[in-house]
Amino acid sequence: MGIVLGIESSCDETAAALVTTDRRIVAQRIASQDESHAPYGGVVPEIAARAHAERLAPMIQAVMDEAGLTLGDLDAIAATAGPGLIGGVMVGLVSAKALAMAGDVPLIAVNHLEGHALSPRLADADLEFPYALLLVSGGHCQILRVEGVGRYRRLATTIDDALGEAFDKTAKILGLGFPGGPAVERLAREGDPRAVPLPRPLVGSGEPHFSFAGLKSAVLRAKESGQHRDADLAASFQQAALDCVLDRLQVALDAMEPVPALVVAGGVAANQAIRGALEQFACERGMRFVAPPMALCTDNAAMIAWAGCERLGQSDPLDIAARPRWPLDPEAEPVRGAGYKA
Repeated sequence: MGIVLGIESSCDETAAALVTTDRRIVAQRIASQDESHAPYGGVVPEIAARAHAERLAPMIQAVMDEAGLTLGDLDAIAATAGPGLIGGVMVGLVSAKALAMAGDVPLIAVNHLEGHALSPRLADADLEFPYALLLVSGGHCQILRVEGVGRYRRLATTIDDALGEAFDKTAKILGLGFPGGPAVERLAREGDPRAVPLPRPLVGSGEPHFSFAGLKSAVLRAKESGQHRDADLAASFQQAALDCVLDRLQVALDAMEPVPALVVAGGVAANQAIRGALEQFACERGMRFVAPPMALCTDNAAMIAWAGCERLGQSDPLDIAARPRWPLDPEAEPVRGAGYKA
């Protein structure tokens, strides 16, 4: 049995965890920066990087102490090397490099998106390759065929904004604070999802890619009209976003070689309405539905450590660079708009 230390610092969560190759989370710590960023309505990169630098070393020491381990007991150190806010990514990766050098332990540079893509396998030993993945977070919205570790085929991405970003912007429009996704979901439970006529961008277009910029703008116009309750706006936005996701999935899966499971991962996967609708969608297609536990949906170090476990036996040079952009499928054809980012 191997054990890997995972480090995550790609956005506004500072995290460290120890995970074994038999899927046991030995120890983990995570520190949110919500209070620091709330006054700005979003993540401020400079504030995030400073917080990572202040918190990461004590956090790593805490998980090592809890497990009663030294650097020499580790089989590898896995750290997010991108994509993400470059300042934060550098803090985590440089820390991992220093520890790897000090302990003569292999370094595994992990793609943050791969951490999400593989995270359901940490909690579900029965999930085998290949599977279809809907990766939905604050920075990414993609549909991929996961064929194995390091083998990803992207079928769809967003041409403008990610779904999590759309949730956060809607929360800001409605004055719900930051982080916005959970706040919109809570308010939506009190509203009528059909009360506000909002667009479903690209639905019925026959292409699998996503677009949420127009939906965000429509929410803003509806709010400024003063004709709708905030709860109805939240519910109608969530339903419109969900309709877009289900339509895009239908197109992408129809074009994909059949796979037995539909997997959702990323921060937006914590949304109960979206999880429920995806489970029903998968059932109707005769697919197994898999979603990681809530704790593994948002950014965390356990998923990075698990990605390291999946890659155990590999190592990266200590001069490997942090990457603000790092596509899972570098051979995917670029799409119009912002789709080239991932």
